[in-house]
Amino acid sequence: MSQELLLQVAPEIAVNDQLLKDQVAKLIRVSKADIKHISILKRSIDARQKAIKINLKVAIYFLEDEFIKETIQLPEYKNVSNSPEVLVVGAGPAGLFAALQLIELGLKPIVIERGKDVRGRRRDLKAINLEHIVNEDSNYCFGEGGAGTYSDGKLYTRSKKRGDVTRILEILVGFGASEDILIEAHPHIGTNKLPKIIQDIREKIIEMGGKVLFETRLTDIIIKNNEVQGIVTQSGDTILSNKIILATGHSARDIFELLNQKKIYIEAKPFALGVRAEHPQSLIDSIQYSCDYRGEYLPPAPYSIVKQVGGRGIYSFCMCPGGVIAPCATSPGEVVTNGWSPSKRDQPTANSGIVVELKIEDFAPYSKFGALAGLEFQKNIEKKAWHLAGETQKVPAQRLIDFTKSTISSDIPKTSYVPGTTSVELGSVFPEFLTQTLREGFLEFGKSMKGYLSNEAIIHAPESRTSSPVRIPRDAITLEHLQIKGLYPCGEGAGFAGGIISAAIDGEKCAMKVFEALKS
Repeated sequence: MSQELLLQVAPEIAVNDQLLKDQVAKLIRVSKADIKHISILKRSIDARQKAIKINLKVAIYFLEDEFIKETIQLPEYKNVSNSPEVLVVGAGPAGLFAALQLIELGLKPIVIERGKDVRGRRRDLKAINLEHIVNEDSNYCFGEGGAGTYSDGKLYTRSKKRGDVTRILEILVGFGASEDILIEAHPHIGTNKLPKIIQDIREKIIEMGGKVLFETRLTDIIIKNNEVQGIVTQSGDTILSNKIILATGHSARDIFELLNQKKIYIEAKPFALGVRAEHPQSLIDSIQYSCDYRGEYLPPAPYSIVKQVGGRGIYSFCMCPGGVIAPCATSPGEVVTNGWSPSKRDQPTANSGIVVELKIEDFAPYSKFGALAGLEFQKNIEKKAWHLAGETQKVPAQRLIDFTKSTISSDIPKTSYVPGTTSVELGSVFPEFLTQTLREGFLEFGKSMKGYLSNEAIIHAPESRTSSPVRIPRDAITLEHLQIKGLYPCGEGAGFAGGIISAAIDGEKCAMKVFEALKS
């Protein structure tokens, strides 16, 4: 016999099994000795009042042998060594989960990835941080695991209507993620732990007969009678396949340019762009938890905020408590920022993208580029930031209040962005409409979060890779490209996902549609 219960407890009770059992026993009016086990099913923080509470959903067991801890099992993956082959381009979340789903369905994935494996990738990340050298094929966006490997491993998604979120989480647990991701309201894995999980996924693909080819960049798609026949790689090799899942991510500009050049239909897509703001984590804790000191029982506080300014949304994006800001350029001659946190979120600073929604009409100055107009808008800002920062990977930066007053900061303290900063009036990085929206938006943020608008906060520009500036349209039923048979645009790069979970779900969906097409 078991019973489920929703309750609120103090943070110190939520982390102590005995105190939690005491609380539950009082609530349901039974003896503590009658409760044999309590299992936490869901957990979230309620910081709306001064006295912070933890919301719990628990299962209570009253019989010794009633509770059996279930071990998360991976799906039954088949040996596909001799099965029909499907080409998967890109080894990010969409590509890797597409490959796993193909194996589960009895098909052999051939995964190609332009970048290096996670171990080799680290050397290139060190080079961009310390030597300002950008490897166009191996960086924070390209390489095994894609951008997701080095973006904190945030697993929260609003895409629950798109597919089975729990299935994706359980697969990640099966490959080594903490089971906490199954119960937290806003789960994350941590950039320090993701590489091992990604490596284990790759090893499983290979173990079951699939292939994973690193440093293999697609340079051409072979098409005959509007049907894919295969691809050509940068080395001149040809890989034949009449089923291609294109999961190249939101920063694969060469792919968008290739499709446009080959007159394969693509379209400009709205996205968001802005800055990455860094505050002392202690300041965010004091704002969010209404306290001088967070204490040991609460995690570093996140924040999420949305405002409307002049008919545009301005909002926090990819917020990283206890995290750092990373240089995410994918080509020399540009500056790009993003953020990540380790699993413990124990760094002294908090950072978040603060971005403004863009509209197709904003790209009008670049209309001659057609479907690539948004991409050129994005490029222009990243190049301008690079020039303003002395043509290095240093980032243009400004104290937050100074930015709202259009005043160049006399000094910039050391931030978590390792390549360094250059004091710049950030209005010179962006078009006037975007600068004004950011300035007014930060003033509105300061009204909602007392203390947020502070010169202790440093903003870094730009945060420009929030999502793809291009959509590769596909049929709503078959998920094939509207024009090219056998081509399955997939994940963030195609404009059909926004984060690890939704990209993984989309990868599985595309794999399923490939299976159905081959079976018919």
